[in-house]
Amino acid sequence: MARRPVAVVAAIVLFGEAVGLAFVHWILGRVVDSQSMSMAGLDSNVMSASTWVLGGVMGLFLAGCGLVLLLAGLRDRAPGRFGRILLISCAITHGVLGALTVGLVGWSAFAFMMVVLGLVVLSLLAYGKRDRTGSGVQDTPPLVPGEQPPPGPPAAPASA
Repeated sequence: MARRPVAVVAAIVLFGEAVGLAFVHWILGRVVDSQSMSMAGLDSNVMSASTWVLGGVMGLFLAGCGLVLLLAGLRDRAPGRFGRILLISCAITHGVLGALTVGLVGWSAFAFMMVVLGLVVLSLLAYGKRDRTGSGVQDTPPLVPGEQPPPGPPAAPASA
């Protein structure tokens, strides 16, 4: 399977999404600040600052996910435990936001979110589980019934 190109394409898409999301939040913060809007007595300066902070945090989160995927694609190795957790949380976020965007933005935004979700999940599944030494991915093909296993280190005895 072409797991390296999928990981690199997913990284590029996440980098673009990070920049776009930070830009949209910056614009929203400026609009709230210039209009002096208030919701439920909340200060407009607090609202605009929190919008900018949220945009920055989400942009950094998506850029971090993109960096994990880019490194996995360039090294052709599965991400570590922290990287996998980051990518799983990214997939969950895209799934939830995709469900919300159907009603709020439309089907095209939903389709984009599902494409990004698919790229992240495909990258996670393509790299599979890491081996016990942490040196890479287990790429041993399954045995056909009646076939002898390849020579290698002896198996550890089964504990009772």
